[in-house]
Amino acid sequence: MVLKAAVIGVGMMGRNHARVYAQMENIRLVATADADQHALEPIARTYKIGVYTDYVQMLEQEKPDLVSVAVPTRLHRDVAIAAMKRGVHVFMEKPIAGNVEEGQEIVDCAKTTGMKFAVGHIERFNPAVIELKEHLDAGQLGRIFQIHARRVGPFPPRVKDVGVVIDLATHELNLAEYLTGSRVESVYAEVQREIHAEHEDLLTGILRFANGTIGILDINWLTPTKIRELSLIGEKGMFVVNYLTQDLDFYENDYRNGHWEDLAVMGVSEGRKIRFNVKRKEPLQAEIESFVKAVEEDGVTQIGGEEALRAVLLARCLIESGRKRAVVVV
Repeated sequence: MVLKAAVIGVGMMGRNHARVYAQMENIRLVATADADQHALEPIARTYKIGVYTDYVQMLEQEKPDLVSVAVPTRLHRDVAIAAMKRGVHVFMEKPIAGNVEEGQEIVDCAKTTGMKFAVGHIERFNPAVIELKEHLDAGQLGRIFQIHARRVGPFPPRVKDVGVVIDLATHELNLAEYLTGSRVESVYAEVQREIHAEHEDLLTGILRFANGTIGILDINWLTPTKIRELSLIGEKGMFVVNYLTQDLDFYENDYRNGHWEDLAVMGVSEGRKIRFNVKRKEPLQAEIESFVKAVEEDGVTQIGGEEALRAVLLARCLIESGRKRAVVVV
């Protein structure tokens, strides 16, 4: 069975969604919608599909089976609910919403309508992260002491309605709980607004997890080069992920004679560096394929509304902590 797909919002991410759908054998890209007529014109020429400046009109006339929502965060609730109430499955770019209340409305609508709903926490589909999770689950790192995320780069003009915490930190908050297998219990944050007109553009955050792991977040829109790195330090060494290159390295803790009791006397020392052979794949393609499969097979979406909402809750706690300059218990 071939499913009909559409895309609402054809900025940078929306254009990529359209590209991926157009390349899938089991999908027919039927239409796109965007309030900007000029943004629609190249899409119409490339894919020979219908284009609309009114997404509701598109939903009612084209009747797609599923839709990608890649509009500004402030519009997520209205667009997602409009689609699901018309019997359309929804894949939404993260974050699910700018606040918990609107996100909960979306989650409730998905439950009421029975539509499949997924949120694009794209790094969960990064091959290096998938490989890392397998090694962590196999106990290769032992107990995790610290997880340190660095997601920095220039300011993106496309983001105007939320700050760096909601836009970028939600990536790392979701990943941190997923990789450690533990929930964040409390947060402390320092946030600054240096160049953004309305929202924070710098975050330094500390997370405390229920299992004792400490998390560090270094996130900003102020660094003149794009860096996306994650490191995890544990009993047996350190894993380092480069999200952009999809590289995964392990730095071994060469404890003497292989006996754990020596750690108390000798401490840690540098051992082998191992680079894993990660089979690279475009994460966006992987996550859209996962969503389509859930629709086709009536399965469960990999990152659903509740999990995406949890990331927004933690992000809002970081913003509150930065405002109060105090620890916030989740």
